Amino acid sequence: MAGKNMVAVTDDSFGAEIEQHRGLALVDFWATWCGPCHMVAPIVEQLAAEYNGKLKVAKMDVDQNLRTSMRFNVRSIPSILFFKDGVHVDTLVGAYPKPAFDEKIKKLLAP
Repeated sequence: MAGKNMVAVTDDSFGAEIEQHRGLALVDFWATWCGPCHMVAPIVEQLAAEYNGKLKVAKMDVDQNLRTSMRFNVRSIPSILFFKDGVHVDTLVGAYPKPAFDEKIKKLLAP
């Protein structure tokens, strides 16, 4: 379910797409049956457009990618994990409003 400016990642592509990425990346761990995930999806799409070129945005279906979900201890969804130069640096769990994401992204993009 990746849209414009977003990439769908899997257990197999996660290393190349996220852990080898230089800069800031946001990964939305979600599932088709998750109501709050559908509430967050339009916000994630907006972030992908607004921070295009500054932030890599990816989506990962937890039902089809258990290995990566377990590796990062994703127990509740939506879980939004932030990676800086391939290293997990922060997490938001739950359906937050857009300003919460903006604040986190601006803090992580700051030098």
